[in-house]
Amino acid sequence: MILKYFRRCRIIKELQINEGIREREVRLISADGEQLGIVPIGKALDIAADSKLDLVNVAPNAKPPVCRIMDYGKYKYELAKKEKEARKKQKVINVKEVRLTPNIEFHDLNVKAKRANEFLSSGDKVKVSVRFRGREMGHTDIGKVVLKDFAKLTEENGVIEKPAKLEGRNMTMFLAPKTE
Repeated sequence: MILKYFRRCRIIKELQINEGIREREVRLISADGEQLGIVPIGKALDIAADSKLDLVNVAPNAKPPVCRIMDYGKYKYELAKKEKEARKKQKVINVKEVRLTPNIEFHDLNVKAKRANEFLSSGDKVKVSVRFRGREMGHTDIGKVVLKDFAKLTEENGVIEKPAKLEGRNMTMFLAPKTE
């Protein structure tokens, strides 16, 4: 049952254990880390069975492969625990989007900037895009001015991660939260 859980979560890659090892000779490491040298696979399996532990191929690409005597279930459990802890510690950064137009009024720009400041202070990145329609495509310089003004309004909480760039009918700029 535990093995099914690990396969489903794909936490670790599958290692060859016990009879699954198909090599003639292996470099053997005991449970307490002592090197026992190069031994035939049959003898290595006997040593592992005597100590009531598993023979695990930890370095299959080495010549000869390196096998270690260990409790495989406990090993997988500890790896899963480490993976879970690593997932807890990582911070998920969301990208929020604010859309503007080239002829946006100053008050509306302030409202959008206030919202973007909230996003930045909560640790999210902000994608600011100016959408050009029809004849506005001939005046993309106005969009750059709007994005510069927007960056000035949000400079207390964020910094420009990617400057303004025209892609098709949209000019986008990315803001990242300030790190102190």
